[in-house]
Amino acid sequence: MDIIQNQESKRNKFLASESKNQKLEKQYLLVVTENGYGKRTDLAEYKLQGRGGTGIKTANVTAKTGELVASRVLTGEEEDLIVISQKGQVIRAKISSIPKISRATQGVKIMRLDEGDKVASATCI
Repeated sequence: MDIIQNQESKRNKFLASESKNQKLEKQYLLVVTENGYGKRTDLAEYKLQGRGGTGIKTANVTAKTGELVASRVLTGEEEDLIVISQKGQVIRAKISSIPKISRATQGVKIMRLDEGDKVASATCI
């Protein structure tokens, strides 16, 4: 009986230390909208939902920002964001230059677009 308890306590200590290491690496949700707005939001701001949840607002979508085009969970390995417009305009920006702001906000302008142009896709490298 004592041997099982010792093994179990070692396992619990290992799991506790592993979860502490995971907490040190903050994860962010990167969101890009069709009119060139973007933001990073700490994943800790998103609560877990159970069955029957109605969703969580991640961005203030307006005519100014446009619809969401891309969203990625950033693990810390990514350094740059590449955004491509429908008319072929491409930008590359440091992810660290995109501000960390709360969930229900519009974000900041990360890409200036010509009139009638919209963001087609975005990816992190």
